[in-house]
Amino acid sequence: MTHPTPIRREHGHRPRLLDLFCCAGGAATGYQRAGFDVVGVDIVDRPNYPFTFVRAEALEYLAALITSGEIRRFTAVHTSPPCQAGCALTVGTNASQGWGGDHDDLVAPTRVLLERTGLPYVIEQPNGRAKIRKDLSLCGEMFGLGVLRHRNFELGRWTMPQPAHPKHRGYVRGYRHGVYRDGPYVAAYGAGGGKATVPEMQEAMGITWTDVREELTEAIPPAFSEHIGRALLTAVRRVGEAA
Repeated sequence: MTHPTPIRREHGHRPRLLDLFCCAGGAATGYQRAGFDVVGVDIVDRPNYPFTFVRAEALEYLAALITSGEIRRFTAVHTSPPCQAGCALTVGTNASQGWGGDHDDLVAPTRVLLERTGLPYVIEQPNGRAKIRKDLSLCGEMFGLGVLRHRNFELGRWTMPQPAHPKHRGYVRGYRHGVYRDGPYVAAYGAGGGKATVPEMQEAMGITWTDVREELTEAIPPAFSEHIGRALLTAVRRVGEAA
């Protein structure tokens, strides 16, 4: 195992975490609660993002931080790279930076840059075809949430225990294959068919600072990243104390 680098601190500041592809700040809020100051980066404006925000293409921004040495201002990096194979900007960026041609998603080029930072990192993805190590898998039931929202996490340069996955208490409310079922969880995606309303999604995930449906449907519940963030802080503090 490659150990994380010691915490980087500036006088009067908590350790900084870089939040790439940040969307509206679900992950960021959990990391902030765990003890980090967070800087978010996204390619579109996110006026509801609750912390310091930079509008930029995430991989270009990370590459510039590495080249300039400004990456040393940060202690760790969280990323939630989307599938953007058809995005012209992404294709151009991949070519100009030498990351390759076609990418079904941005995981591979993101990982290349994350390894260059020398920092502990997290790559988050939903269940699907994205090629990440499933070092950690989390579910809303682990935190008593009103959504299941299964998410997988690749942990680079550090590790943490996998919590037990409790049995789900019932169905996700809504129609499936033409059959309506009630249940203790809401479907925090799409619209219609018994899926959650915006207020229901906010309550179920613990996200109150945005009421934009698209942002809520993509969000990581802060409980997930708070759990990760506390373990990450413990890991880097141990390395700092031993250095």
